[in-house]
Amino acid sequence: MNITIPTAPLGLLRRLNGAGYEAYVVGGCVRDAIMGRAPSDWDICTNALPQQVIDLFSDHPVAKTGLQHGTVMVIEDGVGYEITTFRTDGAYSDHRHPDQVAFVSSLREDLARRDFTINAMAYHPEKGLVDCFGGREDLAAGLVRCVGDPDRRFQEDGLRLLRALRFAARFGFRVERSTGAAIHRNRSLLDHIAVERIFTELKGFLVGQGVGPLLREYRDLVAQVLPELEPMFDFQQHNPHHCWDVWEHTVRAVEAVEQSTVLRLTMLFHDCGKPDCFTRDENGVGHFYHHGRRSEELADQMLTRLRCDNRLRKQVLLQVRTHDQPLPQTEAAGRRFLNRMGEEGALQSLAVHRADMLAQAPETWPEKQSMLDNAEHILRGLLEKRACFGIRDLAVNGNDLIALGYRSGPALGGELNRLLELVLDGTLANERETLLEQAEGDLKEK
Repeated sequence: MNITIPTAPLGLLRRLNGAGYEAYVVGGCVRDAIMGRAPSDWDICTNALPQQVIDLFSDHPVAKTGLQHGTVMVIEDGVGYEITTFRTDGAYSDHRHPDQVAFVSSLREDLARRDFTINAMAYHPEKGLVDCFGGREDLAAGLVRCVGDPDRRFQEDGLRLLRALRFAARFGFRVERSTGAAIHRNRSLLDHIAVERIFTELKGFLVGQGVGPLLREYRDLVAQVLPELEPMFDFQQHNPHHCWDVWEHTVRAVEAVEQSTVLRLTMLFHDCGKPDCFTRDENGVGHFYHHGRRSEELADQMLTRLRCDNRLRKQVLLQVRTHDQPLPQTEAAGRRFLNRMGEEGALQSLAVHRADMLAQAPETWPEKQSMLDNAEHILRGLLEKRACFGIRDLAVNGNDLIALGYRSGPALGGELNRLLELVLDGTLANERETLLEQAEGDLKEK
């Protein structure tokens, strides 16, 4: 098979070969090229030692940050390319990084240390594909399989547990049986991994096209990272709107929403407070009063622990808190909804409600779908005609009110808010003269 290597990394290969060294593109770029995907970066492995690489590319900017692991980053046309010496790894006492590495002359030995077969292939334009561990066959079969002994691979680097699921979800693959069994056995290794790295892999896993079956099969791994979710497992809802337990409902909601980080995290967390809020009435029907607020509290706890950035955390918490609140069915309600949620948040809320509905009992869909469609029609109509739903959208501003005689300060802000309330209610049109007349009248009454 032939892989087209872009000019820049091909030039780096050629220079290494011309100096008498072996060199191949390796890893994810080979995998993606075989799959017909455009690689995001091109990594190179070589038998040249790091100092030899530095000397060979002395006319290039070079970053030496990975030098202790044999990696030199050579900058070509403003892009960094990692060139790593063939190596084997020593013990991994922290279950994340090798304590030491040993440089070797064998490409096979280098490939043998890598995580999964689909990432353990190398390619050279003249020598072709080097695939010592069946990576190409696993790609064709849609499998994520560890190179060699899966327990050893995971004990070397516990983050590989989540990486396996991320790759499987991203490509819609299955995890090979012995690899999957090792994931279950070794899940406690994640306790040794930095939460920032865990969160990065978790986000990549959640936005994958094949996330649903993996959430079902590896829920114990999810609970290792997010123990707050475990009470949802097999929790029966005893409610006519729901034909699945809380976890199955959650998985179906995640599957039903678009592959967005905000929306996938929202659907994962939206009902996590249900077990804490469960009651049954005299007819045996289950209820979950105020579970949106409890779910928000638990989601905040998890996202804070994972050191989620504030913007993403606030977006997710807003959607979790409001996921079971009614959508607007009139224009006045739509303006207030946009005022409360913002344009982006309002459109995300439509997606959240739709995914939540699709994870409920199908016989309840028609009425909910009708209300969803009406809300979407109202909200998109208001946005299309650039309706006023915030102070910044008013046809007047603070300077206009100061010109009428208002003083800067609380009274000015209060009048702008009063005008906005009247516009949101539909009492006043958002027209400059109308608003100025109202503000002037309000000033005279004071």
